[in-house]
Amino acid sequence: MSAAFSGPASALGNGMREGIETYFNYVNVRGGVHHRPLELIAIDDSYEPSKTAPNMRRLIDQHEVICVIGNVGTPTAAVAVPIANEKSVPMFGAFTGAGLLRHTPPDRYVINYRASYAEETARMIEGLVKELKIAPEEIGFFTQNDAYGDAGWRGAISALEAIGFPDAERLPHGRYTRNTVDIEDGLSRLLDPRENVKAVIMVGAYKPCAKFIKTARQNNFNPVFLNVSFVGSSSLVAELGDWGNGVIITQVVPTPSSSVDAAIEFRRIVPPDSQNFVSFEGFLVAKAFVEGLKLAGPDADAEDFIDGLESGEPIQLGLGLEHRLSKTEHQLSHQIWPTFIRDGQLVPLEDWNEAIVDASRYEVEEAYQ
Repeated sequence: MSAAFSGPASALGNGMREGIETYFNYVNVRGGVHHRPLELIAIDDSYEPSKTAPNMRRLIDQHEVICVIGNVGTPTAAVAVPIANEKSVPMFGAFTGAGLLRHTPPDRYVINYRASYAEETARMIEGLVKELKIAPEEIGFFTQNDAYGDAGWRGAISALEAIGFPDAERLPHGRYTRNTVDIEDGLSRLLDPRENVKAVIMVGAYKPCAKFIKTARQNNFNPVFLNVSFVGSSSLVAELGDWGNGVIITQVVPTPSSSVDAAIEFRRIVPPDSQNFVSFEGFLVAKAFVEGLKLAGPDADAEDFIDGLESGEPIQLGLGLEHRLSKTEHQLSHQIWPTFIRDGQLVPLEDWNEAIVDASRYEVEEAYQ
């Protein structure tokens, strides 16, 4: 595993590692898989692609891992995927919804758990246009200026074009630089008086997104704010504090407090202080990986692991769904669970009108300069 265990995205890397390691430990106490213990080797890349490449080669060439599991991020995946394909080592359950891991037909050595950013942003567009009756030309974007931001933006643009809006690429679009909180230029783009932005789709990390939302609201700009799952939900809620009411976050796992079997098992195994959406995803990724090893049989190598997953045998994760992979399907889940912040808590978003907040609670005297 190569992920951010330091830096602004460290909550994501640490959350994924906690979920994976906790489930691995749970399996090991019960005899491992085919009587072999599981070990996670985790190396910090600080969410910087320049560190990911040597980490990947170290994991594969020195540690001789059977699989790289739970990597975090799109810009890091852009360098990790070619190495996984070159070395014929599976890259499993990466914490990213980018299209570069979802080719058609899929790369043999890339297996995804989560729904794509295209699927997340398509659900956002559906909620905004169909349920909140916000016109496509009233939607804007705030994204990280790299492959991650591009992937989320492109997914939303495709969704808008699919409903017949031809000018999606001309919508206002503010950006910021990865691993910074320099949001001011991006915010000024959306505050342009020539625009009438009523919803902002955000594709970024939690610190810059939180600063953007707080600064916007402090300056009387109160559209609907929507974030993709990669933002790190718990961290965003904590960072926003009293400024978070109504902020929407699409999720690729159910609420950890939900009644599905996987969530019940997660709460029973994972310590309460470590329970959040990110660690739940790591937990499910580890669970799916173990099911893949079981399908591969004793003494399996990387090729046996992929063959077992592609066999079409059902994989049960406790989500109330049956998951099957094949040579043409390398993504276990396509489901989106919208949530929103209400009084400092993340709750399921069942009626999108619940996310509309009284803007007067955020009114201040000075306008944005």
